[in-house]
Amino acid sequence: MELIDLGNGTNKDAIFADFLHKIRERFELQHAAYAGLNPVNQTIHGFVTYSDDWKAHYARHGLDRIDPTLHKAGRSIAPVDWRRLSRDEHYQRVFRDAAEFGIAATGLTIPVRGPFGDTGLLSVTSEASQHEWELLRSKILSELQSVAVHLHDTVMRSDSLSRILRHPNLSKREIEILQWIAAGKSQHDIGTILSISHRTVEVHIKSAREKLCALTTAQAVARAIALGLIFPI
Repeated sequence: MELIDLGNGTNKDAIFADFLHKIRERFELQHAAYAGLNPVNQTIHGFVTYSDDWKAHYARHGLDRIDPTLHKAGRSIAPVDWRRLSRDEHYQRVFRDAAEFGIAATGLTIPVRGPFGDTGLLSVTSEASQHEWELLRSKILSELQSVAVHLHDTVMRSDSLSRILRHPNLSKREIEILQWIAAGKSQHDIGTILSISHRTVEVHIKSAREKLCALTTAQAVARAIALGLIFPI
């Protein structure tokens, strides 16, 4: 999926919501939802493709306080497949209510963590069978992680204070290596191109991931693209 510029336009909420609809269509999913906390100014951002009826029900009954898809993923550093959630009373309550509104219990939540304590959660649902979901998940997971970083960073940067604070100080070499990774080059290829060892490439990548507060190299590349440090190819 091409990482579009979510910063364009005047109605940011509509742009973010439309992006979720594009995620849903691109990856053949039932629904997509994003929730993010910005500790800089104590704001919470949320955008979903769910029906207005479900959103009203969810808010009216305070399901966000017990929703395991949020609380489990909020404590995780890795994507959380909903099939692995504990089937406790909170799970039963949330998913029973969701089923009444036609929302599938098959899904995934991807956590994204920023450098200032900000956290984003991208959740998707699917009506596929278990076998079909396993195939789909393995096919789209890496790209969904990049999309999650892109969306979260853009939402966070929509606040002027966060925009100032969130610009990482990457070295010229780190940016250069991330750009080559974005171009599809392997660490071995990059070492040959730059006339440096494979180990040195690995050290720069690790440093770039830490500065960008990225869990994976793919997330680091996505974040660097979103910040305008490198360009998609």
